[in-house]
Amino acid sequence: PTSAQLSVVPHSGRFCYTLDNNLLTTEQRQFYEDNGYLLIKKLVSDEDIKRFRKEFTRICKREVKPPGLMIMKDESLKSQFGQSEKVVNKVQDFQEDEELFRYCTLPEVLKYVECFTGPNIMAMHTMLINKLPDSDKQTFLHPMHQDLHYFPFRPASRIVCAWTAMERAHQDNGCLVVQPGTHKTTLKPHGYPEREGKTNKLFHGLLDEDEKIPKVHLVMEKGDTVFFHPLLIHGSGINRTSGFRKSISCHFASSECHYIDVKNTTQEHLEKELEEMVRKKYDTTSVELKDIWNFRARLVQGERINL
Repeated sequence: PTSAQLSVVPHSGRFCYTLDNNLLTTEQRQFYEDNGYLLIKKLVSDEDIKRFRKEFTRICKREVKPPGLMIMKDESLKSQFGQSEKVVNKVQDFQEDEELFRYCTLPEVLKYVECFTGPNIMAMHTMLINKLPDSDKQTFLHPMHQDLHYFPFRPASRIVCAWTAMERAHQDNGCLVVQPGTHKTTLKPHGYPEREGKTNKLFHGLLDEDEKIPKVHLVMEKGDTVFFHPLLIHGSGINRTSGFRKSISCHFASSECHYIDVKNTTQEHLEKELEEMVRKKYDTTSVELKDIWNFRARLVQGERINL
C-alpha cells in the first residue's frame, strides 16, 4: 500500500491541480493540469542568482554555518580540492540561512506558488544543487522518482516545487527530465537503484520504471523556473561537462495540509533512514519524522495552520 491517495479538492469545472486566480492563463492552467509542470521563463533575476551563488561559496568554505544545513559532498574529491564547491554536490535544508532563504520569499516566485497552494504558504524543503562533473559511474545521476515519496503530508495537489536554473541547464550538463502526465498516477514504490557505482544517500528512485512513458528534457536558461507537482515522475541525467550545473529549489505546501502516518506504507523505510541520519547528526536518541519536518518548515506567506 502507498499513502498517496489523492484527495483532490474539487475546483471550478475542469481544474483539479490549480486554483482560481488572475495570474495563470487558461492555457497555462490546462498545461499544468495535463502535464504536471509549468515552465516560466526568466522569472528570477541575474542579480538574485549572483547573490545565491556567492552565499553557496561561503557555505562551502565554511565561512557561514547555518543551523540544520546538510552539506552533501563527494568525499573522494576532498583530498584534491579541500573545502570548496568542487566537492559539494548539494546543500539542503537552508531555511535558517537568511540569504538563500530569500529565494523562498521572492514575490515573483510566490505569486506562482499561490496558484497551486493557496494563500497560506509554507516552505517545506529547500535545496541548492551543484551537479558536479560526472564519470561513467553516474555518481550524481538522480534516478527517476516522485518527490511525494519523501513527504509525510497531504494532499499532494496542494504541494508544488519551484526549481530555478542558476545557469543554462541542458542535456549535456544533466538538466531535469520529466514524464509529462505522470502526476495523475499514484505514489509508486521507491528504493536505491541496483547499478554499478556509488549511490548517494537518499537518492531513491522508482523500483519499477515504465520506459514506454515519453520523457522530456527541460532545457532552461538562467533564471527560468519550473513549477511541478510532487507526483510528477522526474530525475536528472549525469553532467558530462567540466562545469557545475547549479539550481536552487523549494518545495512549498499549503499550511492547511496535514501530516500523515507513513507506517505500513511504501514510505516507511525512508522514514527509518531519515530518522537514523538525524539521530547520528544531532546525537539524539528519539526523533520522529514529524519533528524533522516541523524543524524544516517555515512560513513564507499567510497563516501557519497545520504544518
